[in-house]
Amino acid sequence: MATHFPLYGLKPLLVLYASIVSLPGLGLGTGTVDYGRDELFSEFLRDEAVERIHQLGKISDADGYLERTFLSPASITAANLILSWMQDAGLRTWVDQMGNVHGRTESMNATSEALLIGSHLDTVIDAGMYDGSLGIVCAISALKVLKKIGKLGELLRPVEVIAFSDEEGVRFQTTFLGSAAVAGILPASALKISDKNGVTVQDVLKENSFEGTEESLVQVKYNQKSVSGYIELHIEQGPLLESLGYPLGVVKGIAGQTRLKVTVGGSQGHAGTVPMFMRQDPMAASAELIVLLESLCKHPENFLAYDENCGGFPKESLAGLVNFTIDLRVIDDMAREAIILEFSNRVQQICNHRNVNCTIDRKHNAGAVKCDPVLSEQLKNSARSTLRKMSTDTTDYQHEIPVLMSGAGHDAMAMSHLTKVGMLFVRCRGGVSHSPEEFVLEDDVWAAGLALLQFLENNMLNSVS
Repeated sequence: MATHFPLYGLKPLLVLYASIVSLPGLGLGTGTVDYGRDELFSEFLRDEAVERIHQLGKISDADGYLERTFLSPASITAANLILSWMQDAGLRTWVDQMGNVHGRTESMNATSEALLIGSHLDTVIDAGMYDGSLGIVCAISALKVLKKIGKLGELLRPVEVIAFSDEEGVRFQTTFLGSAAVAGILPASALKISDKNGVTVQDVLKENSFEGTEESLVQVKYNQKSVSGYIELHIEQGPLLESLGYPLGVVKGIAGQTRLKVTVGGSQGHAGTVPMFMRQDPMAASAELIVLLESLCKHPENFLAYDENCGGFPKESLAGLVNFTIDLRVIDDMAREAIILEFSNRVQQICNHRNVNCTIDRKHNAGAVKCDPVLSEQLKNSARSTLRKMSTDTTDYQHEIPVLMSGAGHDAMAMSHLTKVGMLFVRCRGGVSHSPEEFVLEDDVWAAGLALLQFLENNMLNSVS
C-alpha cells in the first residue's frame, strides 16, 4: 500500500512498503509528544539522556568542532564523565588496559554469562554528537531506570555497558582498537602502529598510565564462555528509517567491506603529434574505470550470474551494494568477492586497450556479519512494544518493525568474533552522520532508551518479580 510519512518538516515521500503503517500518535514529524511522561520514564530516558549527549558533544580536543580520538585529553575527560554516569546508575566500574570504560550490574547470578551492551566514545574529525554516544548514554539510562524502580538486582545475569575507546580509527587508521581488544582479535603488532607524528599505540597507552604490552592486551580479552551476547544501539547513518517514518529499526547484518587502491600509469605525449590511437592517457582510463565501477554497483545483474543452487549466491544478496571511490560493501561475502573479481578483470581489459599500466591493491578487508536471529527478534519485539506504549493512538500496533542492513561498520563487527550480536538502529535526520549536522529527535532518543529497557525487562528480569 502507499502511505505518506511525515519527515522532520521535509517534503513527504511516497513509500511503497506493504507491512509498514504510519504511527499517528508518535508525533514523528515534530518531536513533540503529550502522553504519560512519568509512566515511560521520560525524566531519565529522554530529558537526562539528551542532556548527557549534549554534554559529551561539548568535550572536544578542537576549538569550534567535535573531535575525540583514541586516548586524547578530551577522550579521557569523556571517559571520566561516563564513569560517573555508570556509578550513578548503580554499576560497578573500571577502565581496562585499552582505555575501554566498563560498568557492570550485580545480578541474581553473578557467575552467569553477561550480556554486553556497548558503543564507542571516540569520534571522527568535525563529528556529530550522536554517533557512538547515543548507544552508551541510552544503555546507562535504561539501567538507571531499573535501579530507580528497584529491579537492578533482579536481573538474571550480569549486564555490562562498555564505552569503547576507539572505533573510528582516526588517529592510527586502524578501526576497532577498543572492541577488537575485548573480542580478542587485536594482534600485539597493533601496539606498534604509529600515527602521522610517529607516536605508536603503545606510546599513547603508556602516556596514560596503561601498560601497553602484549600481556596487558591479553588481560583485556574476554572469555567466550563468560558472555551471552552483545547488543549495540546506534544511529542509522542512513535515510531509510526516516523515509519509512519509523524511529527504530532492527539490523539484520553488517556489510562486509573491501577497499581497493587502483593506480593507473601512462605517459605524456605531444598534443599535436601523438595520434589518438597511440596515446597513453591515464586520466581518460581512470574516468572509464570509474564509470565501470558505478555501472557494476548499480546494475550487478548485468555483469554477474546467480546460481544459489550450485554454491553461488542469490541476486538479493547484492541489495545495498554501494561504492565510494573504491569502497565495496555487501552483506554477502561471496557476492562481494564476485564483484571484486569482475571489476579487476574488466579493469585490466580497459587498461590494456588504452595502453596504460594498472595495479590493484587491497588495502582493507572485513567480512560481513550476520546478526543473531534470536537477539534480533527480541529487539524487534522490544521496539514494537515501545512504539505501542509511546503512541497516543489506542490501536494495538502489531506491525513489523523495519529490518535493515548496515552499510557502515560498527563495534558489533569486532564483537561478533566473541559472541552473538544484535543491533538496533535509531532514525537520524536526512541520514546524515559524521557531521555537525547529525541530529536525532529527543523523542527518538526516548524511544531508543525505552526499547533497551523493554529488552531488559522482557528477557533479563526474574519472571517472579
